[in-house]
Amino acid sequence: MNKIESMKKYFYSHIVETSEISLALGDLDMTAEERVHLLSLMESNIHHAILDTILSELSEEDKKAFLQHLTDGDHEKIWQFLNSRVEGIEEKIKKTAEDLKKEIHKDVEESKRE
Repeated sequence: MNKIESMKKYFYSHIVETSEISLALGDLDMTAEERVHLLSLMESNIHHAILDTILSELSEEDKKAFLQHLTDGDHEKIWQFLNSRVEGIEEKIKKTAEDLKKEIHKDVEESKRE
């Protein structure tokens, strides 16, 4: 596995796929380092959008508990917590990621035309 394919493992990694954007970035005329940097930015944008979606669904008290679970890195506890607090959280996470990936993919396609 090369650097471009090795995204960090997040608690939602099993439901959010980003390989199609990695492949699209592979078609752009840039160095491997630039590609890795762009992929890292994309990963960070998706991560922050997902966290924003989750936090907007939680009470102040639940936000603190969620962030503690996130800090602890226990993916199973994170999912148990989220599923007990937010109905349809997996679908909300998927939709957030898909919307952002579409935007990123569109930007990549537009940059190919330039």
